[in-house]
Amino acid sequence: MKKVILIFSDQLSLELSALDGVDKQNDLVLMIEAKEDFSYVRHHQQKIVLILSAMRHFANLLRQQGYTVDYIYLDDPNNSGLFSKELYKSLKHHRAAQLVLTEPGDFRIWEQTQTWKTELEAAIDIRKDSSFICTKEEFAGWAENRKTLRMEHFYREMRRRTGFLMDGKKPVGGRWNYDDQNRKAAPDGVIFPEPLRFNTDIITKTVIRLVDNIFGDHFGTTANFNWAIDRMGALKALNHFIENCLPFFGDYQDFMHNEEPQLFHSGISAYINLGLLKPFEVCQAAGQAYDRGQVPINCSEGFIRQILGWREYIRGIYWLKMPGYRQSNYFDAQRPLPDFYWTGKTGLRCMAAVISSTYQNAYAHHIQRLMITGNFALLAGIKPEEVEEWYLIVYADAFEWVELPNTHGMALYADGGLLASKPYAASAAYINRMSNYCKNCEYKPEEKIGPQACPFNYLYWNFLIKNEDKLKTNPRMGLIYKALYRMTADQLSRIQHESSAFLTSIAD
Repeated sequence: MKKVILIFSDQLSLELSALDGVDKQNDLVLMIEAKEDFSYVRHHQQKIVLILSAMRHFANLLRQQGYTVDYIYLDDPNNSGLFSKELYKSLKHHRAAQLVLTEPGDFRIWEQTQTWKTELEAAIDIRKDSSFICTKEEFAGWAENRKTLRMEHFYREMRRRTGFLMDGKKPVGGRWNYDDQNRKAAPDGVIFPEPLRFNTDIITKTVIRLVDNIFGDHFGTTANFNWAIDRMGALKALNHFIENCLPFFGDYQDFMHNEEPQLFHSGISAYINLGLLKPFEVCQAAGQAYDRGQVPINCSEGFIRQILGWREYIRGIYWLKMPGYRQSNYFDAQRPLPDFYWTGKTGLRCMAAVISSTYQNAYAHHIQRLMITGNFALLAGIKPEEVEEWYLIVYADAFEWVELPNTHGMALYADGGLLASKPYAASAAYINRMSNYCKNCEYKPEEKIGPQACPFNYLYWNFLIKNEDKLKTNPRMGLIYKALYRMTADQLSRIQHESSAFLTSIAD
């Protein structure tokens, strides 16, 4: 019985469950480049280059390992651009009796696989995704009958299960979480490590020309493409982070800098999400660095929490709550996404800097996403679906399973508190404290009201006024509302007036 093993673009691992038991003499691996996968939303040009180049390199690796690969190229004149259509054509051509695949990561593709069951003549074997540390079923079991689904509780369970940073049944150092030591602003004069540079080989150069030709009108640019495109490069990036960045990551992971997009961050999330790195080995590397005395506990724990805790938790929430999860809109946010999210043309220097860097690099670190672009969208009341589409488009590591819950629940609080215990709303004071964006900005972070006041200030208080009924009883918002209630009627009126005027101006 001839089998065709289908590999999706984010499953680039030799340990993929679909490859288990392959008969290399008779079975066939199928990989498809379909235009619809890169245009159902208009993905960043560098994101498309990264995915296509990584796919082509992985196909070559499979061939070197003795697999027979049927690879359908994007620019093949016979390529319809439709994934399912190309799949059907290949199965018919090869007279396949069985289609084997690992379950996809995104619900959109999962829905496609369900139609294949009724439309294909070949039998379908959909296998579990073993690339995560926690399975969907294990997460659902953890979540069952819980009143709240807080990441911290899940994270502790995962630490116990894996043994990372554990001393028997207790956490190393006596604490589970060192987040209070991960919020420092970098002092003037701190030297950030040079970003790792990757050579652009002939495959990637070919892909860049292809993307420039087909997707050149998409957001972003291919001009300064600098991503690893295979496992060897991804491992190099991981090692560079462990050696040069992790020792300072914990202290300064929340800091933002106008000229330094990566700072002490790893930049490896795209490689994990594509399958080039395994989350377990990434956590293992960070844990071993602590064991060797190479990094302090707050650095190792802070990084492991992002992978073992947050990444696994977000994936669990996505599959537990889809497809209805994306429909909620707790604050009834209805404002369209402002045009400057695409152009970067705004007097808000923090927004301009993050959007410009994202345009150039298809990257921003998690605080830039949460506390700059996400925070503004929350305060301005922008439609969740438009913000979520923007995040899915602009970042190289963005696949819906990870992007949607992070944006919907964390940045926008659109789920009403399923993920976060309070909205991640902040005024200019936070941005000024945790970045150098406010220097030379046309707005003044210390001004609360008036023509030079930073819009984040009056938008912050306007957000609290507008959503008072939904937020005033939140136990983590009590002190904030006490401050609001001390304001005079004139102050409150000016906040609302200036907020309305600003929001009208960005809609023009």
